[in-house]
Amino acid sequence: MKRCFVKMSLLGMTAMLLYTAADAQRTGRSGRRNAADTSNKQTQQQVNNNNAPAYNPMAGIPILVDSAGMKQAGVLPSLRNDNAFEKGSMSARTPLEYDHIRWDDAFYAEKVWRELDLREKLNLVFKYEAEDNNGSQMFVDILLKAVNNPDPAQRITAFSDDRFTTPLTTDDINQKTAGSNDTVPVYDPNDISKILHYKVTKASFDVKSVNKIAMKEEWVFDRESSRLVCRILGIAPLVTKYLPSGQELGQSVMFWVYYPDLRPTLAKYEVYNPKNMGQSRMTWEELFESRMFSSYIVKSTLDNPAFKPIRSLLNGNQILSLLEGDNIRDKIFNFEQNLWSY
Repeated sequence: MKRCFVKMSLLGMTAMLLYTAADAQRTGRSGRRNAADTSNKQTQQQVNNNNAPAYNPMAGIPILVDSAGMKQAGVLPSLRNDNAFEKGSMSARTPLEYDHIRWDDAFYAEKVWRELDLREKLNLVFKYEAEDNNGSQMFVDILLKAVNNPDPAQRITAFSDDRFTTPLTTDDINQKTAGSNDTVPVYDPNDISKILHYKVTKASFDVKSVNKIAMKEEWVFDRESSRLVCRILGIAPLVTKYLPSGQELGQSVMFWVYYPDLRPTLAKYEVYNPKNMGQSRMTWEELFESRMFSSYIVKSTLDNPAFKPIRSLLNGNQILSLLEGDNIRDKIFNFEQNLWSY
C-alpha cells in the first residue's frame, strides 16, 4: 500500500513539473511576441511622426524671414582724409591713471546713483548721429561696440547688476538688444483674398530708444590731499518701456559696465562740439572726468538705512524726489566746505 502511494506521489510531482515548464515556455513566447508587436508599433509611430509636417500656426502658408531691414554691423572707413587738416592718432590715446587713495585716508565716503536724461540740452552730445572711421559716434553705440567686440582681449565685460557680480555673455547682450518681429501677409496680386506667404521683418535695435543712462559713483574725501574726489564706478544704458496705449511705463537696465574698464575705450572717441568742430578734441573719458553733463540723484547711501531709491522713499513724488536729490548733493558739497575755516 505504501509503495502504491509513493508511486502516485512521484507521478503527480512529475506531471506538475512538466506543466510548469510548458507554461513558462508558452509565457516566454507570448512575451517576446508582445514585445515585438510593441516595438513594431513604436517604430511605425516614429516613422509617422517623422513624415508628419511641422506645426505651422499660419495654416500651412510659408513664412519667410526678411533681414534686409536689419542694421548692418560695422562702418566703412574713409579711403581719403575726410578733414582739411591732419588729425592726431585717436587710437594712441590713453587715460591718465587715478591717484591711489588709501583706506586710512578715506575720511568720508558716500555712494551715489545718478540718471542722465539724454533729451536735456546739455546731454544732446550723447545722441550725436554721425559715423567716423572708428564707427558710430553715439554714446550707446560706443557701449554696445565695446561689449560686443569680437576680440576677447579688447571686449569689455558687461554685468547684470551694479555690484558687478554676474557677467553677461555676448548672447545675453544680443537678446537684450534684439529688435521686434513684424509679421505681414503678402497677398497674390491676381487674387487679393489669397495669401502667398507671410513676411517676417526683424528690426534692428534702435539705439535712439535709450533716452537715459544710469551712473554709479562714489564721493571720497582724501585726507592726504585734502580734497573731495569723485570716482565713477559704473555706467548702464536704460531702455524705456511703454504700455500698449503708448504711456511710458518706466526704464529697465540693459547691462552695467565697470567704468575703469571702459576708460581706455572712451579715450579713443571724441565728443561732439556744437559750437566749434575744430576744438572738439575732448574725449568721452575727459567729459566724464570733467563732469560736463547734466544729471540728477536717484539714490544714495546718505541717510538711507533702507537702501531704497529716493522715489520709493517719497511714495513716487517726482518733484520731491528731485528736490531731495539736490539736498543730497548740497550735503556732500557742504561737508567738504565745512572742514575749512576762513
